[in-house]
Amino acid sequence: MPALKYLPNVSTLKLDVEKCDGCGMCAIVCPHGVYVIEKRRANITDIDSCMECGACAINCPEGAIYVKSGVGCAYAVIAGRLRGTEPDCSCGEGGSESESSQSCCG
Repeated sequence: MPALKYLPNVSTLKLDVEKCDGCGMCAIVCPHGVYVIEKRRANITDIDSCMECGACAINCPEGAIYVKSGVGCAYAVIAGRLRGTEPDCSCGEGGSESESSQSCCG
């Protein structure tokens, strides 16, 4: 399966490597393998693969990770599942003109 990518250079993901204790929780919970643990610290391998679900930030015991969850494709997929509908991130068809110029769902 090819790697899932979203809009380039828009992710809100931030990692403070100084706070990181290398526990590896981020790498364990990330559904897209955004993290690797090297030299007892987390590293982001490909920020554009981040779907901003927030699992890494929620599970980081040191508070070394920030991501604005509830935006982008992860939110659209989760909200669609909860509603029993297709993912809808309000961009593209039916979104505002500025939103339709960039599709957040591919």
